[in-house]
Amino acid sequence: MPVALSLYERRRPLSDDELAHVPWLPHLTPAERARAAAAMRIGDAEPGDLICRIGAPATYWFGVLDGLLKMSTDTAQGQTITFSGLTPGGWFGEGTVLKRETYRYNIQALRKSSVAGLPLDTFHWLLDHSIGFNRFVMNQLNERLAQFILAIEADRTPVPEQRVARNLAALVNPVLFPGVGEVLRITQQELAYLVGLSRQRVNEALQALAAQGVLSIEYGGLRILDLGALRTRYF
Repeated sequence: MPVALSLYERRRPLSDDELAHVPWLPHLTPAERARAAAAMRIGDAEPGDLICRIGAPATYWFGVLDGLLKMSTDTAQGQTITFSGLTPGGWFGEGTVLKRETYRYNIQALRKSSVAGLPLDTFHWLLDHSIGFNRFVMNQLNERLAQFILAIEADRTPVPEQRVARNLAALVNPVLFPGVGEVLRITQQELAYLVGLSRQRVNEALQALAAQGVLSIEYGGLRILDLGALRTRYF
């Protein structure tokens, strides 16, 4: 039997259409954009594939062009703690890449996903030469800090409806995940994995949110009807 190639071995240059979905490229000058585009690579992750592994050295700054990933860690007792979901348009791991550290979390594909990567050295070259890139990364860090504070609050609330609402607000954050669009493509089971509740409890919470006009449940995903209410009413 042929040996399956790893995600790293399956990487390839990005097409022009894929480059058009990289949200930070428009912030660069033409010369900076050309250098970044030439260095970037993309791979198609299968469900269960690890993009980042705890203890591995950072080699790329990663972004989700399509699909759904989860950021998690494992406790000494063998329990998995999920920090966040990662949806289209989201780039992650800038803190680890900035400090050239090893990863303190796992990033795993929950479904087939297209994941792009900017090499660590190119990332640092852009930091040294591009004002536009610096502004994008600073905005990312600021927004992510707020996201993790809200994630801590969400984990401590005993109300499933509130917990689901807070996680949904994070998944459709227009700054961190500009590629989500009008409909968040996610199943109730995938959302249950990210929220840490049973699929039944997630379904009940979604039905309650739909009854309030905050969202509508559609085939293969959720349409957010009132992002303002989702972000303020349940926080």
